[in-house]
Amino acid sequence: MKAYHLNSHAGAGRLVRTDVSKPEPGNSEVRVKVEAASLNYRDLLILDRAGQNELTGRIPLSDGAGVVDAIGSHVAQWRVGDRVAASFFRDWISGPFKSSYVSSSLGGNTMDGMLAEYVVLPATALVPVPAHLSSIEAATLPCAGVTAWHGLVTRGRMGKGDTLLVQGTGGVALFGLQFATALGARAIVISSSDEKLARARALGGSILINYRDTPDWDVALMKATDGAGASHILELGGPGTYDRSLRSVASGGKIIQIGVLTGFGPKPDLARLQWENADIIGVTVGSVEHFTTMNRFLSEHSIHPIVDRIYGFDEVPEAYAHLRSGSHFGKIVVKL
Repeated sequence: MKAYHLNSHAGAGRLVRTDVSKPEPGNSEVRVKVEAASLNYRDLLILDRAGQNELTGRIPLSDGAGVVDAIGSHVAQWRVGDRVAASFFRDWISGPFKSSYVSSSLGGNTMDGMLAEYVVLPATALVPVPAHLSSIEAATLPCAGVTAWHGLVTRGRMGKGDTLLVQGTGGVALFGLQFATALGARAIVISSSDEKLARARALGGSILINYRDTPDWDVALMKATDGAGASHILELGGPGTYDRSLRSVASGGKIIQIGVLTGFGPKPDLARLQWENADIIGVTVGSVEHFTTMNRFLSEHSIHPIVDRIYGFDEVPEAYAHLRSGSHFGKIVVKL
């Protein structure tokens, strides 16, 4: 089969297309013929680490969907031909998070990912694809979709009448916007692009702020909400946004910290969190159970993920370059 591996060349991470043996499933495993895989910001960080001779030989990408191709002798819940997606954490099936689950993240430090024609995974690490979604759409769900769902809905309890602040128009942000719209919450979207803000309005965004034109977007947000602020904030987790998020959170609100997209730097002043009786909820994706519950919600509300661009298997480097440019609106997918 064909697959991509990471290696280092001239001090930079490189993606190398290779031919390797098709894997065989063990007794409790399933082989999936991958039909599509999607990229996340994490994949850029991993590629860059490969440039320092780390992760050499790793198959990248955590997110993918396809069709069950073969099953082990002890597998009862799947049949050949079933449409499935892989969960980000292979071993986090249900219940609270444990630090031991980190090593089971696909396409990370210790586990191969989904950028291959066939993958083998435990039967318990798969979820059924909603019938109304294509494999290309389903491939966007495991990281971005589950992160937004776990943070905003499972733990954040976002619902009708709440106000969500979405930072940017990447994968997690747009899933959060779509969930808010379906639940009857008001959505505030900030972006540096008027074109992207217009597209966000079509998805349900009601307050739109161009942070390039309005650098003090936290002030504009408080004014637009009559001083109330946002009950839920999808926070990218970096010094460029955190202090403004703290000044934008409503009394009793929740900041859902999902990543480090704006970089690492000085720590924010958390004093306002105490005075407003607000919470920070740290989220790293979610479990198979979260994924399954989210898929039911997607089906009930006929929600389709937003796909920015689809690349062929020969165009994987171009897909990475497009992600790094930051010009995308929604998810970037590789079709196998």
